[in-house]
Amino acid sequence: MFVVISYDIQDDKKRHKVSQILENYGTRVQYSVFECLINDEQLKKIKEKIKEIIDKENDSIRFYIICEGCLKKIEIVGIGEVTRDLEFYII
Repeated sequence: MFVVISYDIQDDKKRHKVSQILENYGTRVQYSVFECLINDEQLKKIKEKIKEIIDKENDSIRFYIICEGCLKKIEIVGIGEVTRDLEFYII
């Protein structure tokens, strides 16, 4: 599934930890926005890890699950491209 994850985290240390988690699962497309091609289990793990770090009273994490039909409608103005699945994997 294609998930866009954005965050607004006040504390620098916590923000860095969250970005490190997300870098393991997706592509940073803006400073606090990641595009991730992940499965349900991976999404669950991301949420669990992030919940342990953030301050729920002051921080915000948003998960946007984008359907296949909507993926085709994404428009980008300026540089960049929508994250795509790799055609091959190096193990």
